[in-house]
Formats: sequence, C-alpha cells, structure tokens
Amino acid sequence: MTTPGNGLTYADAGVDIDAGNALVERIKPAAGRTARPGTMAGLGGFGALFDLKAAGFTDPILVAATDGVGTKLRIAIDTGVVDTIGVDLVAMCVNDLVCQGAEPLFFLDYFATGKLDVDQAARIITGIAAACTATGCALVGGETAEMPGIYHRGDFDLAGFALGAMERGAELPAGVTAGDVLLGLASDGVHSNGYSLVRKVVEISGLGWDSPAPFAAGTLGAALLVPTRLYVKPALAAVRAGGVHGLAHITGGGLTENLPRILPEGLGAEIDLSAWVLPPVFRWLAQTAGMAEPELLKTFNCGIGMIAVVAAGRADALTKLLSDMGETVVPLGHVTAGQGVSYRGVLL
Repeated sequence: MTTPGNGLTYADAGVDIDAGNALVERIKPAAGRTARPGTMAGLGGFGALFDLKAAGFTDPILVAATDGVGTKLRIAIDTGVVDTIGVDLVAMCVNDLVCQGAEPLFFLDYFATGKLDVDQAARIITGIAAACTATGCALVGGETAEMPGIYHRGDFDLAGFALGAMERGAELPAGVTAGDVLLGLASDGVHSNGYSLVRKVVEISGLGWDSPAPFAAGTLGAALLVPTRLYVKPALAAVRAGGVHGLAHITGGGLTENLPRILPEGLGAEIDLSAWVLPPVFRWLAQTAGMAEPELLKTFNCGIGMIAVVAAGRADALTKLLSDMGETVVPLGHVTAGQGVSYRGVLL
C-alpha cells in the first residue's frame, strides 16, 4: 500500500498547477484594463460572456479569426525578448477581422510551453493585453498549457482567437469597381510572415541575433522583432467615414497574393512600385538572399501592411483621415479590368 505523501504528484510529472494559478493572478490587472462595453466577466470562469446589445449592435453579424505568429517565435525565444510577441499575435487576428468590416470585440489566447516560467508568460500576456487595449478588444480569457515532453524547456507556442461583429449589410469587400484607388498603409517592418526565410537569410549572413543590425539601429534580433502594426482603429474610422470598398491585410503571400482576395472576378489591380521606397530591412533581406523582385513581392509586405480600396472621389479625404490618425498613406495605383496584380516601375 502506498504511504500517504510518498506518491507521485502532477508537479512530479512536470506540470505545476500553482504556477498556472500564479500566472492568472499576475495577468488579471492587465486583462482588466482591456474591458470594453459588452464585457460581462473577468478571467477565471469556464467561459467568457459578451453582451452584443451592450456593445451597441442591433442586428449583428459575427466574424471570427484565428492566427499565430509563425517562426518569429524562434527569435523571441532565442533572444529572450518576449514583450511584444503578444502584440503580433493580436495584430494578426484583429487586422484580419477589420478587413471583413468587423469591429473586434474580444480576444482569447492559447499559450503552450514545456515548463511554465511565470515571469516570461506574464510578459507575453501583458503584450497581448496592451494590443487588445490599443484596438478596443477585450481580453476575456485563454488557456495556459504546460506540456512537458511536447515542448523543450524554454520553448513555447502561441495562438490567438478573435471575435468581431458588424451590422448586417456592412460587410467588406463591397462595391469594388474599376477605377477605385489603392491606398497603401505603411508597415512597421516584416510584421509576422516569412520568418522561416528571414531566419535562413540570417543564417546565410553569418550574423547573430545580438549582432548590430545592418539596416537599423540596435541589434539584429531587436530589429526583426518590431511588432506587427495595429491598423484597426484607423481602418474602422475610414470605413465609417464612407468610401472604403475593401481592405487587404498584407500577410503571407505579400502584395501579389493578398490584394486579389478582395477583388471581384474580372477585376485586377495595377501597382506603381515607384510610389514608395522599399524599407531597408527588405532591401537587406533581398540582397543577402539574392531574391528576385517577384519573389520578394509575394513573400513579404515590402513596406505596405494594409491596402484600402477606396472610391476615387473619396481618396483625398480618406488619405487625410488616415494620415491624421498616424498612418503613412501611399497612393499605390488603381483597380483595373483583368485579373491579378500587375506592377509597373521598380522596387528593388
């Protein structure tokens, strides 16, 4: 018979319930600051409640999105700089929601690791909460999974889930037509796509994460961890001002693959590559890897993180609105008859 007190515990198997509870207590203040109209409860329940009527909707359509941050996580793990990787996680979800015309309402995260480091996890989730606050999205819950035997010590993974809503009939894209103007909103760097190639390029370069960045001040690791830009509030303001026919979040697939996702059959787009200057990080990546321009354009955002397709008569007013809200706006070109994206000018 087993003597009481000598048997195995869950902690002996590598899972520390007390650490998980400590994390929940640590992040409650940050999560609490994300509360918005419609939020009905804090962390700790078996599920989260949200009141759409209290959020101001009368005939809502729900829109859901889920995403991760890919192998950008590897740089965050290797450098120990984890404070903004949660911003990337939120951005990848809510920037997609707004492209449907939806206002993000709430967010849930999934954080999995081999051995829970409460301080590290709290830094990550504080970043998630900060991005939720910046986009008007409540952090209503999540899951912290300690999984020894699945993840090596120090490694972790992240996934995010966002729910948004819009009034019936307000969905995007809608009304896209030939002659519409393409307004590009500048990115803050590589964002969260193409990092398997980024890491390969860094390997080819012979540089380490702590090496001076060849294209920016500070270390290479820090320069490549600049978080994904949050476009939600400016994009929603533009939509509500009228004249926005579509929004395209420029993620995996770059300009070449993402813009056609919001163009009706029979319509394409022409982009003037001389309309903006390729940011130094992309020039360095392209030159180090010997990338051809077409490959660059279908892999990275190349300095344009979101494209608004707008009525020609509203382009100037919407450019001013977006600029006044802190966006760098680039007139990229027009919607045309045809199919796919064509380019003129030279970027590289």
